[in-house]
Amino acid sequence: MNKDVIVQLKNIVKIYGGHAVLKRVSFDLRAGEVHCVVGENGAGKSTLIKILSGAVVPEEGEIYVLGKRLRALTPRLAINLGISTVYQDAELVDSLTVAENIFLGSEKLSSFPIVIDKKKQNQEARYILQKLGVDLDPDLVVEDLSAAQRQIVQIAKALFRKAKVIIFDEPTSSLGMEETKALMKIIQNLKMQGIGIIYISHYLREIFEIGDRVTILKDGENMGTYDINEIDIETVVKKMVGRDVALFFQRKPIKLGEVQVQIRNLSKDNIVKNVSFDVKSGEIFGIGGLVGSGRTELVSLIFGIKKPDSGEIIIRGKKVRIRSPMDAIRNGICFVPEDRKKYAMFLGRNVVENAVVVINELLKQYLLRLRQEIKLTADLIKKLSIVVSSKDQLIEELSGGNQQKVIAGRWLLNSEAVLYIFDEPTKGVDIGAREQIYELMLELAERGKSIIMVSSDMPELLSMSDRIGIMRKGEMVEILENKGLKEEELLKYFIGV
Repeated sequence: MNKDVIVQLKNIVKIYGGHAVLKRVSFDLRAGEVHCVVGENGAGKSTLIKILSGAVVPEEGEIYVLGKRLRALTPRLAINLGISTVYQDAELVDSLTVAENIFLGSEKLSSFPIVIDKKKQNQEARYILQKLGVDLDPDLVVEDLSAAQRQIVQIAKALFRKAKVIIFDEPTSSLGMEETKALMKIIQNLKMQGIGIIYISHYLREIFEIGDRVTILKDGENMGTYDINEIDIETVVKKMVGRDVALFFQRKPIKLGEVQVQIRNLSKDNIVKNVSFDVKSGEIFGIGGLVGSGRTELVSLIFGIKKPDSGEIIIRGKKVRIRSPMDAIRNGICFVPEDRKKYAMFLGRNVVENAVVVINELLKQYLLRLRQEIKLTADLIKKLSIVVSSKDQLIEELSGGNQQKVIAGRWLLNSEAVLYIFDEPTKGVDIGAREQIYELMLELAERGKSIIMVSSDMPELLSMSDRIGIMRKGEMVEILENKGLKEEELLKYFIGV
């Protein structure tokens, strides 16, 4: 192994639910370099860094850190070996100060009485921050910091732990232009100190600004590692997205009707900024963008999970006031969320109870009508080919695809619905269930329903959407007619190339 190499992965394999998310991936990092990792959502980037940070154990492969061979890492071992990760959503304790977060778990103690020496912690924290070229008061409470300042605290924490490797996971997704420039300067500073940097980002211009080498992942495979001056953006994009056309679902065309949903100037904090678009009857309006672009936050506002600061929602020409999900449901808006376990499933309850919950609420059925509920659920199970052992089976015992069909199917019972929102509708489901969910969406479109589909899967967006709205940093920057669009073009819109 090259003496400058501080981390090396060889033929790493990781399998989830029978699906290989990393397929014999090899990767290495040298001291004092910025090695960038790029790839679409689902390419394997997150799994790779979880293996390096000790959160995930691979099925096969070899890991070397500073020449030492390891079967796997644990979070504590990774930290002890000098591997730290700076996440886009800073993992800090909001109620503690900057200094307290930096020294958390390794507090400086006074000799007598034995208490935390805050003065000493603040002095050392100030020295570390100055080393980064940052003027940040160690006594500030973390909840009062900006996103950029929170990242700086994470970096300072890594330096205190004497990190030899720092992994940056989408570090600029929530930063402005000036904050991004400041972070780039800090990374150059770390590089000059001999620290190896693994830099993961969808923003390819950053890769060419900051990187020394780039590794491209696609569908769990390493498509190549290149010196940054040996490759250009066009080639990177092609290697990221090139795939067999067989992966695209072939949908039938549906005649579109009149506009029946209008979103006007919807805004929330600095996360969703003045977004406007229309959806016609029978239309599937896709929304795409990078992680952190504001896609999920936008549909959360439409469904009333969060209240907008400003803007209007107009359904069939009537302005509606959405203050809660119940308001949304009563105004004909249905929602299948990305995280079904957290936001859509009633765990510990059976399939029937999960299927009929919405219709019972709409009809104000406070008394159980078991015979009716069982019949409705049985019809749903047959219609959507949901695999269950019995009506009494708990929903968490179903496969991911069957859980998703129950969640999506419950809205079919609401015949008055106008708008259906699907956020990552096929996330974590197999190819058979995926096609059935697509057929369900098309059936709704044929019935004149309007559909918003948020997806980070480009083949899904291109296969299913009539039009695609592009979200970038909270704004809908483009609305594209899906006629002859290619993945490469779509990705360029996502990253702003």
